[in-house]
Amino acid sequence: MSERYDTLVLGGGMAGLPLALRAARRGRVAFVEKELLGGTCLNRGCIPTKTMIASAAVAHQTRRAHDYGVRITGLVSVDLAAVVARKNTLVDSIRTGAYRTVEKSSGIDFFHAPGHFTAPCRLSVDGTDLTADRIILAPGTRTALPAIDGLDSVQYYTSRTLLDLTDLPTHLLVVGGGYVGCEFAQMFRRFGAEVTLVQRADRLLPGEDPDISAAVTDGMTADGITVLTGTTCTHATGTTGDIRLGCTGAENTEVTGSHLLVATGRTPNTDALGLEHLGLQPDSRGFLTVDDTLRTSTENVWAIGDVRGGPMFTHTARDDADIVYRTAYRGQNRSAAGRIVPHAVFTDPEVGSVGLTEPAARAAGYDVVVGRQDFTGVVKARAIGNSRGLVKFVADAATDRILGCHIAGPDGGNLVHEAVIAMTTGATYTQLAQAIHIHPTLAEAVNTAAGGVHREIGA
Repeated sequence: MSERYDTLVLGGGMAGLPLALRAARRGRVAFVEKELLGGTCLNRGCIPTKTMIASAAVAHQTRRAHDYGVRITGLVSVDLAAVVARKNTLVDSIRTGAYRTVEKSSGIDFFHAPGHFTAPCRLSVDGTDLTADRIILAPGTRTALPAIDGLDSVQYYTSRTLLDLTDLPTHLLVVGGGYVGCEFAQMFRRFGAEVTLVQRADRLLPGEDPDISAAVTDGMTADGITVLTGTTCTHATGTTGDIRLGCTGAENTEVTGSHLLVATGRTPNTDALGLEHLGLQPDSRGFLTVDDTLRTSTENVWAIGDVRGGPMFTHTARDDADIVYRTAYRGQNRSAAGRIVPHAVFTDPEVGSVGLTEPAARAAGYDVVVGRQDFTGVVKARAIGNSRGLVKFVADAATDRILGCHIAGPDGGNLVHEAVIAMTTGATYTQLAQAIHIHPTLAEAVNTAAGGVHREIGA
């Protein structure tokens, strides 16, 4: 059986879903997703993890109640099964809305099954051959597993499976110090587990500015997490309750725990799609090369979301969908070239970052001006009892242009948008300093880091 469409969208995550809905305004759409609508973000990433991190934050603050003059009798404990149930309720409600929206679209035929290409412009799905004039590839990514001897013989968790664990680990071992590893490590520590975090690089969050990495590491250790940087796991043995990792670093060591989380990056879902039939060859890591309008080298084939490499966030996936819709369907001038992409890491201190780090700016040849404000000098941060971290600006001394802004501190993921807007509109470092900010707010830290007047008297 064969069906012809105007557009074929492969992948129902945060890139494919909005594009399929919008493309349906312009013709008949075949929408293919082998798992659940919403992709990693909704089902296994952004939404479920932040929901559980919120529960962990409540537990942490409750344990600190005495710091605020509040007395709570008895021990604070976490019902992990109830935390997971709360997460599932929220995710299910959002996902149900996504399915309802797709079902209401008269222009979409939804295929809930895996698909693979068998010829140019032809995708086989559950016994049906789908052909289309335009093809949008948005298959997403999955957990990449490291080369650890014996890993396949021990029970390990990924960010996908650990979200459904309902019995609290006694001691969680986390391999990987990127944003996934850091968020899960702190979350489970605040739930009440012992946590050891093993990172191969010489610092946590190695893509961040070094000052931000240091602030996050300080937050981890303050919470009682054992952090081992510059340490590579080489082999794994044991069973659940007694997992052993052999590691090398400054010295050979063995770490033991009850449960193991592997959080060592992502790999694209391009290996089983038959992309050779489209004339496409992924790069050595499995990603697809695209131009500034997200077109691949094959005519009328686009790749959007994580599979195109580069920044892999929900907000960039949504922007990808908008670029393709406006350029391919409406003939508008939109491009990914030069877009300013912020990101956040939901640890404590919370990271919000955009643009070049200080080392990257210096390596690019800029004469750099650095502005910094520690949250210990921000009255509102002290008032709310959370003064971990700093705000750091990196600016071009020759033009006063903001090259980057990096925040580790309370509400850092929101605060960084002040710099995002400034960089998008061309506002300078000095103009941010001149802007009056409300007192007392956390945003005063942004103004002060830019050299403004909102500093504590006597500082």
